[in-house]
Amino acid sequence: MKRNVRSSLGLVVVGFALLTSGMAQAAETYKMDTEGSHAFIQFKIQHLGFSWLLGRFNTFDGEFVLDQKNIENSKVKVTIDVASVDSNHGERDKHLRGKDFFEVEKYPEATFVSTRVEKTGEKTAKITGDFTLKGVTKPVTLDAEYIGGGKDPWGGYRQGFEATTQLKLKDFGIDYNLGPASEVVDIYISVEGIRQ
Repeated sequence: MKRNVRSSLGLVVVGFALLTSGMAQAAETYKMDTEGSHAFIQFKIQHLGFSWLLGRFNTFDGEFVLDQKNIENSKVKVTIDVASVDSNHGERDKHLRGKDFFEVEKYPEATFVSTRVEKTGEKTAKITGDFTLKGVTKPVTLDAEYIGGGKDPWGGYRQGFEATTQLKLKDFGIDYNLGPASEVVDIYISVEGIRQ
């Protein structure tokens, strides 16, 4: 009997080890390729309802954990240098960095930390998380789409996604009056991650 118990315990331990090793392999961490400029955070907002103003944040860093077997276990974390805002106009960017908008001296960073990932299709998901901007944290949901993944020419392995969302400026303490057409900003994100 003792041998059978020991054998059973041994099988349980081996089985658990195999299970946990398989789980570790299923979830992989990817660093966003900002160094190679294969990641972008861009925005679009109407100017007085007459035209579209486009811009981006040039400096940010982040990573994501991708579990392809259980997409719900995936995670995303991003930190943005808000002072890197670039709308292709120096005076406007100076205004955006000031008190009317981002107040970068007081609030130099914006962050997004995912709290939930929900698969919505074969290559799509909703990523909900806490977004902090100008000292205010609100839940934000990204509509994400898987672009593709595989080996790169330099011996690495990459995965790529894009995502979109909309933010109400007033939700984050930005109430500078640009007219009713300019109360919401469209965000577009494209990231290529390198497996770590």
